[in-house]
Amino acid sequence: MRRRTFLSAAATAVGALAASPRRLPAAEPVTARFPDGFLWGCSTSAYQIEGAVTADGRGASVWDTFSRTPGKVRDGDTGDVACDHYHRYREDVALMARAGMGAYRFSVAWPRVMPDGAGPVNAAGLDFYDRLVDALLESGVEPWPCLFHWDLPQALQDRGGWTDRAIAGRFADYAVAVARRLGDRVTHWAMLNEPGVVAIFGHGTGGHAPGLTGRATCMAALHHQNLAQGTALQALRAAGGGRWRLGTVLCVQPSVPVGGRPENAGAAALWDAVWNRAGLDPLFHGRYPDLLEADVGPLLRAGDPETIRQPVDWLGVNYYSRMHQQPDPGGLFGTGYGPPPPGTQVTAMGWPVEPGGLTEVLLELRDRYGNPPVVLAENGAAYDDRPGPDGAVEDGERIAFLRAHLLAGHAALAQGANLRGWLVWTLLDNFEWAEGYARRFGLVRVDRDTLERTPKASYHWYADVIRRNGVAA
Repeated sequence: MRRRTFLSAAATAVGALAASPRRLPAAEPVTARFPDGFLWGCSTSAYQIEGAVTADGRGASVWDTFSRTPGKVRDGDTGDVACDHYHRYREDVALMARAGMGAYRFSVAWPRVMPDGAGPVNAAGLDFYDRLVDALLESGVEPWPCLFHWDLPQALQDRGGWTDRAIAGRFADYAVAVARRLGDRVTHWAMLNEPGVVAIFGHGTGGHAPGLTGRATCMAALHHQNLAQGTALQALRAAGGGRWRLGTVLCVQPSVPVGGRPENAGAAALWDAVWNRAGLDPLFHGRYPDLLEADVGPLLRAGDPETIRQPVDWLGVNYYSRMHQQPDPGGLFGTGYGPPPPGTQVTAMGWPVEPGGLTEVLLELRDRYGNPPVVLAENGAAYDDRPGPDGAVEDGERIAFLRAHLLAGHAALAQGANLRGWLVWTLLDNFEWAEGYARRFGLVRVDRDTLERTPKASYHWYADVIRRNGVAA
């Protein structure tokens, strides 16, 4: 067991936080109580918060390259500094502990561990995650590492990245290297985060790194991520036996016809196949949706379905809204986003606020995919919240968003959904991909000039939810 001196640093950080502006929510009667042992926590990702992009031997990632390309990210922002979590992780762990969080899903930066994407391991890069894991455990927060959250080593991209079938074996090698270093203390592992988003926006529309476009490129990236996920699950089971609880994280959002109109039903069904079924069906049923047969057929080789269809001990689900679809000849798959029903509220991202869609997702997992143990791995909202004259951040819209979704999750639980935990997206205002720092999702505000952390009203509200293991209607 590798241990680091942590408690004194954490105590100092918590003491400093105690002096920060604080708005406690008024006491509310708990009307929706979650099961005993329900897991509460938060999620982040490496490139969005770590910074230190050249520290201790870290190699470049596709997001380093993409964000430094003029016109790709709002305001020319990059993750070079981000929240400087690499140096301030003790302060951030203290924030989690102070709120009573029981779990922290963070991602391991592949280019920090293997700068070339394969081959020798950078021990100094793993040292950071070693320190982070020890700090979490010392504070009573369980580490839930995710092995890939979009920051592919640029060296692998130069060899084809996710369009190269050989990447599946390289990802498995990397996964085993990380697990061998941290697996004496880490139990729960996620393979990938939202492979569909990487494929669609990074390899289809070009709006995310690495900025590739085209339907064929998109489907190749999607299939090879599925293959890498299955290969890594096999490799980790062989390396760890039954000691580790292995899962993966998918973004699942109902795809519905704009206005409920019949002429939009075909577009909604096709987008559902791309966004949802292309991840779920191969994992749980060993096949791709029929609507994608022509796209995936040329990529399949003997044994691929069996490799991809690996048992998972838990499934991470990211949910933000429904997806309203209509035909669009210029769209990647001939579909496009349309407006939600009139009167639907939207977040600062322009995403509709539709908590009922989460209930639908969880019940469909119950009925169509065998009711796997589910951890809601991301749920949150961006709003243009700002400090008041006293420095406090009163983000009532975020509290309302989270409350409504917690109630939607509780409604699914009451109907037999196998929901085991809830990880809010996200702890800190961070680098929000192509939106740069213009969108704030955090429970904690990060001042872009000083990097000072200020817990928002939503942070204190969430801490109260955790303390009481329930929420008021």
